[in-house]
Amino acid sequence: MVDNQNVRAFGHLQDEQIAFQFLVQDQFGKEVAYSARDIAQMITSSITGYETHVDVDKILKHVQQGLFDGITAHELEKLLVLSTVQFIELDNAYSYVASRLLLRHMYHQIVGTWPDSLNAQEYKTAFVKGIKLGVEMSRFDKKMLDYDLDFLSDHLNIAYDDLLQYLGMQTLYTRYLKKHEQKVFELPQAFWMRIAMGLALHEKDKNQKAVEFYNTIAQLHFVPSTPTLLHAGLTRAQLSSCYLTFVDDDLTHIFKCIGDNAQMSKWSGGVANDWSALRATGAFIKSINIPSQGTIPFLKVANDTTAAINRSGSRRGAVVAYMETWHYDFEEFLDLRRNTGDERRRTHDMNTAAWVPDLFMKRVSTDEEWTLFSPEEVPELHEMYGQDFEKKYVEYEQLARAGKIKLYKFISAKQLWRKMLTRLFETGHPWITFKDSCNIRSPQDHVGVIHSSNLCTEITLNTSREETAVCNLGSINLSKFIQDDKQINLSLLQSTVKTAIRMLDNVIDLNFYPVKEGEVSNLRHRPIGLGLMGLQDALYQLDVAFDSPEALHYSDMLAENVSFYAILASSELAKERGAYSSFKGSKWDRGILPMDTLDMLEKERGTAIKRFGKVTQDWSVVRSSIKKYGMRNSNTMAIAPTATISNISGCLPCIEPIYKNLYVKSNSSGDFTVINPYLLDDLKKLGLWSEQMRDQIKYYDGSVQSIDEIPQSIKDKYKTAFELDPFTLIGMTASRGKWIDQSQSHNVFLQGTSGKLLHDIYTYAWQCGMKTTYYLRSLGASQIEKSTLDAKKYGFTQVRSYDQAAGNDQNSQSLMKNEKLEEDNKEIKTKACAILDPDCESCQ
Repeated sequence: MVDNQNVRAFGHLQDEQIAFQFLVQDQFGKEVAYSARDIAQMITSSITGYETHVDVDKILKHVQQGLFDGITAHELEKLLVLSTVQFIELDNAYSYVASRLLLRHMYHQIVGTWPDSLNAQEYKTAFVKGIKLGVEMSRFDKKMLDYDLDFLSDHLNIAYDDLLQYLGMQTLYTRYLKKHEQKVFELPQAFWMRIAMGLALHEKDKNQKAVEFYNTIAQLHFVPSTPTLLHAGLTRAQLSSCYLTFVDDDLTHIFKCIGDNAQMSKWSGGVANDWSALRATGAFIKSINIPSQGTIPFLKVANDTTAAINRSGSRRGAVVAYMETWHYDFEEFLDLRRNTGDERRRTHDMNTAAWVPDLFMKRVSTDEEWTLFSPEEVPELHEMYGQDFEKKYVEYEQLARAGKIKLYKFISAKQLWRKMLTRLFETGHPWITFKDSCNIRSPQDHVGVIHSSNLCTEITLNTSREETAVCNLGSINLSKFIQDDKQINLSLLQSTVKTAIRMLDNVIDLNFYPVKEGEVSNLRHRPIGLGLMGLQDALYQLDVAFDSPEALHYSDMLAENVSFYAILASSELAKERGAYSSFKGSKWDRGILPMDTLDMLEKERGTAIKRFGKVTQDWSVVRSSIKKYGMRNSNTMAIAPTATISNISGCLPCIEPIYKNLYVKSNSSGDFTVINPYLLDDLKKLGLWSEQMRDQIKYYDGSVQSIDEIPQSIKDKYKTAFELDPFTLIGMTASRGKWIDQSQSHNVFLQGTSGKLLHDIYTYAWQCGMKTTYYLRSLGASQIEKSTLDAKKYGFTQVRSYDQAAGNDQNSQSLMKNEKLEEDNKEIKTKACAILDPDCESCQ
């Protein structure tokens, strides 16, 4: 029974409400009478701990609107969830309550009853039955039965379910929990344990290790990437996130690579292809005595192959094409994503990225000439970088002027750069990535060349015809390591990183490889990519504004500590399991750590690299361990976008600032209201949270900068991505970059249409030694209609300039200079990309 105050439902008197009844059809087709009190009981059993934040009456009134006689129990349970979700914008507590209601719905499917509270023993029994059912259906690996399932079930902690907010629970429910006959047969903690089991299959003490792995991921301290969550423990466990391939200038190999793309996409891998080796349009083909059609027709085939693939039934296939800026077809490559021109030479389902050498950036800055070549006439260029590349490139230019090279073109470097930036603003592509920074700073410079990054620009691994690079990802949730006293729990961070490195290393041996070249490469070099997410959450908890000097300090220090613990853990794992086979001759072997390579880049480039942050750890400990034991993994860190796993974890993505303080997020699991819980809490403490305040935040598109009642300190703390200086964000990424042996998915947030600003941002990224950048995010000039606002008060449409929303913030106003993207930008009609693209889940 429930308190009378929670039974004031449907706007009726209590006596009338008790009399109100409707018929519900149970799972056997039998109709059962339900009253409003029954519905209230179902809700109130899920609000424990949130009684003062959640208004049951609001939920009940919304439930009434969807009720009808003969509604099924399944439909009623979903109605309860959706009726609660409507009010998340009022208080984040509704998100947790909705999550519990959805959990009870899942529990009902598996156990057969709707629980007032979860029965731990039934939960554990369902876990054991689920593993056995999965094996019986040939979904799960038979080796899963080698575990002591009763022992593992005793270590399930169902209290961890309360860590999941609605977006996380719904994402698990729709995409990850395994189903039989359209019903889930595993609950969230059973899911986490199954993932842990799948990652501990080859461990000697597999039961204990499974429990260790489970406690790390179930508490959301570390979460593996989506392919691992989709496939761990399955008969074909494709656990890796990213594949990077080299496409050779050979027809057979080209179509082999396109076929490989299909296989890697099928198994949920994100794919990157390096196309720079293919001869250009007009180049001569000796075997058939005709000119080549160049790279574009093959890119079109690769694009259409990608569009045909659904990755593991959960998301679209995704591929990115890389090309060096000296390639003769590069100008046409820039047009691949345009909405005008010959559609036969457009690739709307494929991402593109420019692989930019330092020499090109130098010539842009000095406004010099740039030369485009066909690769078969300049074969060394693709396999060189740094000063060696510059010398050879100049030699080829001299040969071209002497008439000894057949296919070439002279062009203004600045004009080509301008076109790159114009296309980037117009279509969101190509992403700008820097060849020399990636190669000069690579730990694996002794075994080959990095020809591209990956789908999300955080992976920098060697590729060749014989080796397809593979990376295995997962991310540390920084929000879980800030204590109530605003201190960082470094001991917990160290233990979490150590366990995470072990899990990621296990992926390499457990993995199902769709292509042989990937297996060869992964077993030889054993690269992994430990990433970060929830940096914005951590800064909120530390009460630090994202663009403050303190934020730079914490960002730098957290990255240093994760790097320190990750490299040390890999070295200690080498003591136990042996160093990776290509360790000899690597930078690790030569005593060179990632933070040492900035000096190498500066020397090779011949210009100063902008530096940020400082050293706080005693790195002699790490150097000594590597010298003694070597490294288990050629690479250890890469900060990926974490689009999906951050949703599950209830934190903000990777190292990014918050997009907006209140918005609706769309992905393949549905539409979700997202409110900044930290802002909500701060406004409550100040007595400023109200329906009127919520509506003002809605009106200003999630910004608080123009709301007079809010103190300046709160406005500073809760700036959104487009209200922050993009140069400050680049500085923070560059600061973290010195600790990272791979790269980071850094989105550029741009407000306005200034071509000079765009040039300055990307030039600054290069000057800071950054390896890669990811999407350019631009902001629309107008707002959408807000149907939930009072039209009399706010108007029927809200069209306003951004500086009205941003108030007097100098950084925001500086981005509003209404300059043109030079002459090429006259045709720009669309913004760069949809920041909440339902189909884009990135590689995590």
